[in-house]
Amino acid sequence: MLLLTTIFWGISFPTMKALSLVQSHVLADASSWFVTGVVGFVRFGLAALIMAAWSWRTLSQLTRSELWQGVGLGFFGGGGMVLQMDGLSYTQASTSAFITQCYCLWIPILAAMRTRRSPSPVILVSTVLVFVGIALLAQVDWRTLRLGRGEIETLLSSFFFTGQILWLERPQYARNHVGHFTTVMFGTIALVALPVALGTTVRVADWGTFLTTPVVPGLIGILILFCTLVAYVVMNRWQRFVSATEAGLIYCVEPVFASVFALFLPAWYARWAGVEYLNETLTLNLVIGGGLITAANLVVQVWGGNGSAAAKDLVAVEPAGS
Repeated sequence: MLLLTTIFWGISFPTMKALSLVQSHVLADASSWFVTGVVGFVRFGLAALIMAAWSWRTLSQLTRSELWQGVGLGFFGGGGMVLQMDGLSYTQASTSAFITQCYCLWIPILAAMRTRRSPSPVILVSTVLVFVGIALLAQVDWRTLRLGRGEIETLLSSFFFTGQILWLERPQYARNHVGHFTTVMFGTIALVALPVALGTTVRVADWGTFLTTPVVPGLIGILILFCTLVAYVVMNRWQRFVSATEAGLIYCVEPVFASVFALFLPAWYARWAGVEYLNETLTLNLVIGGGLITAANLVVQVWGGNGSAAAKDLVAVEPAGS
């Protein structure tokens, strides 16, 4: 089920890129922060309203634990996405993909510090395989890799995503209602994105110009349906049954699917949006890098640990309404 989330997240990369190209075409003087903030606010704000409507019968029973869990997830997730998307404007997409997945390194390190136990050999082997696979997949040029604005923002985003994964794993949240805290999470991310959009708005009319561009509602709709509602509900529902370290390794399959979608979605979006957006090509790096990441996940699934602490706390009890 977590692997399913990476498929839908993979769609978001070419979709967001298409939105960025549309913005540069219709609002050439707008900041890169503007499209990040506007799309983030609209995407997660509408997702929050949809989730609230879906859970309206029980939403009045929202607990303090569910509220705090949703706010934490929204803070970490929103901060990570804003930094990642703006950083993408100042570095190569391949470098961004590589640095973002650094959470597969931070999670086992933080888990080891928290439990005061070294990661198992299986986790260490899987982490190395994933790291090498992502480096090949992203075609990282170590000679040109430097810490400029884009790289620093992307590195910071990986820490935020680490916090999101670890926050979702916390055992005290194991029995929370998924619909409740996901609604709060989406609303919090929208509130994180709103100041970014308002602070970079040159003209109030730019909101209407961008959002009423014929292709934009459709692209945002794809993000809301597949990359937000489906992906995050599945993540929030199922991550509790594995450790945060294992979840982080599984999520590293995301750039594999993003690369696969980039083989054909750009041309579709280019025709639809009327922008120049070329398909990527199948390379040996994609095959080998994707193969290493897949092998790492097979290793951890076959010889890995016994699941998360939250999963152990849910041996016989399922959270109501999830």
